[in-house]
Amino acid sequence: MKMTRIQKPLSLILCLVLVAAMALCATGCGKSHDTPRPLLYAEDCALGQGATQFELTVADAEGSEVVFDISTDQTTVGAALQELELIEGEEGDYGLYVKSVNGIIADYDLNGTYWAFYINGEYAMSGVDVTEIEEGAAYALRVEK
Repeated sequence: MKMTRIQKPLSLILCLVLVAAMALCATGCGKSHDTPRPLLYAEDCALGQGATQFELTVADAEGSEVVFDISTDQTTVGAALQELELIEGEEGDYGLYVKSVNGIIADYDLNGTYWAFYINGEYAMSGVDVTEIEEGAAYALRVEK
């Protein structure tokens, strides 16, 4: 069966359109990490119930802060914050790698930022998940680069 003069160019154009459509679909499959997520809490507040209290300051990359007065019966800062769904992350070789705090994402693999953990104003030498809660201590999680 012979192709007519119109069928050859039409087949070529159709193939090019199909390739272009597939390329557009493939580029649209990636996740958009620049979409801002809403804050869980936009203002200072008290959260939780329990016998132990501590303060947590959460600072985003622009320096905006929200202060939480946390009450809990958990023994570690990480467990208390996970119970209140304030932090999310992944378990790794060195413990919990915090990626999201109060709805704010800081992921080194995505944008070179991470959540730095502070205890009473000093950079913590332990992870949030293994840090025992000290009554009245001030903890902070800050986005850093």
